[in-house]
Amino acid sequence: MLEDGTVLAGRGFGAATDSVGELVFNTSMTGYQEILTDPSYRGQTVLLTQPHIGNYGVNHEDEESAKLWLSGLVVREACERASNFRSAMELSDYLAQHGVPGIDGVDTRMLTRAVRDRGEQRILITRDMTSTDAQLVEKVRKAPKVADVDHVLKVTTPQPYEWKKGYESPFSPPAPAKAGGKRRTIVAYDFGAKRNILRSLAACGLDVIVVPAETPAAAVLERKPDGVFLSNGPGDPAICRYAIESAKVLVQKLPVFGICLGHQILGHVFGGKTYKMKFGHHGGNQPVIDLTTGKVEITSQNHSYAIDPQSLPDGVAMTHKNLNDNTCEGLRHKELPVFSVQYHPEAAPGPHDALYLFKRFVELLDGVSV
Repeated sequence: MLEDGTVLAGRGFGAATDSVGELVFNTSMTGYQEILTDPSYRGQTVLLTQPHIGNYGVNHEDEESAKLWLSGLVVREACERASNFRSAMELSDYLAQHGVPGIDGVDTRMLTRAVRDRGEQRILITRDMTSTDAQLVEKVRKAPKVADVDHVLKVTTPQPYEWKKGYESPFSPPAPAKAGGKRRTIVAYDFGAKRNILRSLAACGLDVIVVPAETPAAAVLERKPDGVFLSNGPGDPAICRYAIESAKVLVQKLPVFGICLGHQILGHVFGGKTYKMKFGHHGGNQPVIDLTTGKVEITSQNHSYAIDPQSLPDGVAMTHKNLNDNTCEGLRHKELPVFSVQYHPEAAPGPHDALYLFKRFVELLDGVSV
């Protein structure tokens, strides 16, 4: 049941419970487990446009966090039996284990068009077959919107910790650690950080200290790091005043790299504004041009908010642009060693065209102009 009154009946799978979330569609063809475990989806119900989901099962190696954060899952066909040597569990059992309901057998193409044409809206997944449509619509409309809740505080780590694990796959790290070179230490703010971001940073030879979202700048500076990373995360960036205030101090002291929500926070730090997009960017096939090199990369994205480039001061340059809708995909401060991107260079799921950005960060830590 959508808040506009649209009703579709299908087959329930996963957890036998009801949920309300903001409906977004993801166009990735693979990587559903990484999507399910991405903390940036908290408060949202995900519709996957790829029609067959669950065919290769799930395993613990591909998780991007310790749990599932999305409100619910909508698919055309949920495969009941996986066929893959890495599979450790069926998709339905995985959802049930984490308390997330799913529905299949519905027209996902129609729902995708509805979101594209009318914008993101709240959706109820329910097994209630006795209430009237009007009662169910009212239930959806009374539920909080994503912008009404600070979801970052729900997904962030409660305590600081060190992250040391790099890549387990055979491809080379974006910036291999130099033999005998000085190891750099960075503090990574966890606004809902995906594990593959932390793996990418560690694979570059960085010592990574992950801290909670509300960690004040003074506590970070006490650790004497060489740089700061601002992670991805869910919800409206304008709510995260604690993160914006900390970042205002840190950008004056250290090199800073931001991804996704971290990018939006830096936009606010420099006086810019963010806005809610009609249906956001969610998928592993978004074309972005790097305005500093002229190269086009296919990127993995997951965001419903964007920075208004017209609101940025002269001291901040837009470095990346989405070729589908010309939205801002990257920033660089013209004087301070600070840069950010809206998309996910670490992918998971998605292509690895943008891994070079981690190398840029390492070079920035080493004092190399980028």
